[in-house]
Amino acid sequence: MSHRKVALVTGASSGIGNAIARSLHRNGVTVYAGARRVSRMNDLDDLGITTLALDITDADSVEHVVDRIVSETGRIDILVNNAGYGLMGAVEEVPLEQAQDQFDVNLFGAARLIQSVLPMMRQQHAGRIVNVTSVDGKVAQPFGAWYVASKFALEGLSDALRLELAPQGIHVAVIEPGAIQSEWADIAADHLRATSAHGPYEAGASRAAAILKAVKQFSSKPQVIARLVDKAALARRPKTRYSAGAGSQVLWARRFLSDKAMDHLWQLIGKTAEQITR
Repeated sequence: MSHRKVALVTGASSGIGNAIARSLHRNGVTVYAGARRVSRMNDLDDLGITTLALDITDADSVEHVVDRIVSETGRIDILVNNAGYGLMGAVEEVPLEQAQDQFDVNLFGAARLIQSVLPMMRQQHAGRIVNVTSVDGKVAQPFGAWYVASKFALEGLSDALRLELAPQGIHVAVIEPGAIQSEWADIAADHLRATSAHGPYEAGASRAAAILKAVKQFSSKPQVIARLVDKAALARRPKTRYSAGAGSQVLWARRFLSDKAMDHLWQLIGKTAEQITR
């Protein structure tokens, strides 16, 4: 049985998840990297990281992966809930079935994994659960209501979970990325155009799409988030929250500005983004 720390990282086929898996591996952790698209994790295989097919919306898939890790290593020390996507569009126009899918991935998928690893972590009386949320888990952006709601919910779940698990010796941390170089913005923009590019919200959706396009130009590298996960997962006294990446300063604005001031700030950001992307 392994004496090295053992981690499961979800959504590891690209972007932040890929960087997290690499960084933990470089720090001496035995990493299991999960994603639906296993073929896109060949680069992790080449490093000696074990890659696994994982659908976090499927209870059997989650159970199979966790059982395999426990059988091979005898433990699970770190769970990094990184898998997620951004559903964009006006609340009125996004079908509720799509909204439910958003929550099934971003919230219930994370909860499914947490429930699956906790018996092992409680047995060890040790463990780290690291939930990757977003600055959108604290600050709402227009036309991102369902994504925002799912991340607000994951923040709240993490806070309650932290209190529940502290007596068990298990620490819960939240990572709040700003704009990071990944497929996220392109996928989100596609959702937005498909849902609200035409009709009563066309002007606002166009502005929101401009923000996504502009943000992509200033995005930070995913490694900045991977370093935060290293701290959350491996530091002797980790913080409860970490944030980094382009635009993460908006968390400070949210702390000090009124709701109306934040609304005005979003209008300014939208107008500026349209000018930049013309």
